[in-house]
Amino acid sequence: MIRQAAQSDATEIAEIYNHYISNTTITFEEIPLSGQEMAGRIADTETEGLPWLVAESDGQVVGYAYASKWKGRCAYRYSAEVTVYLAQESTGKGLGATLYEALFRELKERSYHVVMGGIALPNPASIALHEKLGMTQVAHFKEVGFKFDQWIDVGYWQKSLADP
Repeated sequence: MIRQAAQSDATEIAEIYNHYISNTTITFEEIPLSGQEMAGRIADTETEGLPWLVAESDGQVVGYAYASKWKGRCAYRYSAEVTVYLAQESTGKGLGATLYEALFRELKERSYHVVMGGIALPNPASIALHEKLGMTQVAHFKEVGFKFDQWIDVGYWQKSLADP
């Protein structure tokens, strides 16, 4: 079941995200978040008029996807950056694509034109997900992140929501 996130989901969302903070270079954050901090992020996203969705299974949050503004200048107002994270036991089952498809529909209904997704490289699974959804690589930034004593590249994938 895909639905809008609620403030009461914040602790479960933080638990999912904290795995990636503590164990991977997928996110460049280095300090795990509390449920209260995540609740603030959800509220900020909603205040911006952007969607934050969760996937729920047996009453538990197993993944989430949200959009954030792509830069602050007015002319960027129809572009959004998209993000998806899944609980470890929920990866590889198509849930990331399902969440992204729902997120893209929400953004299109809100008159967004383009979505971008940033990927810490290498990450073949995330690249495959983004390309499965029709996103194409438009940028590759070398050694822009530093985590776990290593330099990390970031690529950006983009899709027009006007495309099928």
